[in-house]
Amino acid sequence: MCVQDAEQVSEGMENQEAWALHSELSSTQMESCDRNTACDPVGLGNSFPLESICEDTVVVEKKQSLLSSFIPALRSGEWSHIGQRSHMEDTHICVADLAKNFGYNSLSEEAISFYGVFDGHGGKGAANFVRDHLPRVIVEDADFPLELEKVVTRSFIETDAAFEKSCSLESALSSGTTALTAMIFGRSLLVANAGDCRAVLSRHGVAMEMSKDHRPCCANERMRIESLGGFIDDDYLNGQLGVTRALGDWHIKGLKEVGGRGGPLSAEPELKLITLTKEDEFLIISSDGIWEVFTSQNAVDFARRRLQEHNDVKRCCKEVVEEAMKRGAEDNLTVVIACFHSERPPSVTVQRTRVKRSFSAEAIQNLKFLLGE
Repeated sequence: MCVQDAEQVSEGMENQEAWALHSELSSTQMESCDRNTACDPVGLGNSFPLESICEDTVVVEKKQSLLSSFIPALRSGEWSHIGQRSHMEDTHICVADLAKNFGYNSLSEEAISFYGVFDGHGGKGAANFVRDHLPRVIVEDADFPLELEKVVTRSFIETDAAFEKSCSLESALSSGTTALTAMIFGRSLLVANAGDCRAVLSRHGVAMEMSKDHRPCCANERMRIESLGGFIDDDYLNGQLGVTRALGDWHIKGLKEVGGRGGPLSAEPELKLITLTKEDEFLIISSDGIWEVFTSQNAVDFARRRLQEHNDVKRCCKEVVEEAMKRGAEDNLTVVIACFHSERPPSVTVQRTRVKRSFSAEAIQNLKFLLGE
């Protein structure tokens, strides 16, 4: 998703909230009219008595208070394991206050929490470089923190370019990495993804994917790749790479800077911005090794049960990793979980729908035959 798309998502959600507010207010007005037939005694159309206007104002204030009252109580945990691999190429970062951590005075009164998972390939140089440099590039951007969507997109691309320069000076660094970051500020959650790590939100127990896996099998990615002179061979980008977006990999010919338009391997992240509500419980950010053995909903269910048992976020991350290994995961494994409440997730009551059972005409005839009727 481009920056413009992310902004449209944000605007769309604001419009949805406004529309929901408008609908509830209209309903309240109608109920008020039913109770008081003097609402429009002489056919004055949209004119209402002063008492009705005052009542509507109270409703508006109450609704606005409900919309803005939720403030996430952030706490997080993380766990990593080498898995069945001979080398550990995953890395991650958890920062409670991004600006303060890097010694910058933020224009925002709210702390901006930053979480990231970086899954390296062909070595750990790129993953470690992005982990160490990307957050600083973000806070040093002139538009930080007022235009975070633009800042994050620029920072991914600038960090990628900076890594290319480092590789030209030290070839041993040559490698690549996927990158997924989550930034939480106030009630806003901004996820940026380039690669096949995944972020999944638990909304009252229902899994909501906050990122899209960038793999060669994705139709949109295939179209983008082919438009830039790349190709998909046996589900690999240019027959060489299992992801279609990543930072690094400058040493692989034909993946970047083809014809001055940028190559088929893109470092530009797709963004997703949402407004958190009381129903949003926690966010899982994991490298692809976890998602090879967990579905998004399965991971939410598993983590939710563990948090209900002991409410220890770090222990929960460790248990997710251990469960992935029991299920046969072979890749490096990294899990970061950010919770938005201090209390345990509430129990969810599943409403079971009644299924009406009926017999076909043929079945009824067979039954009559068996009964001798």
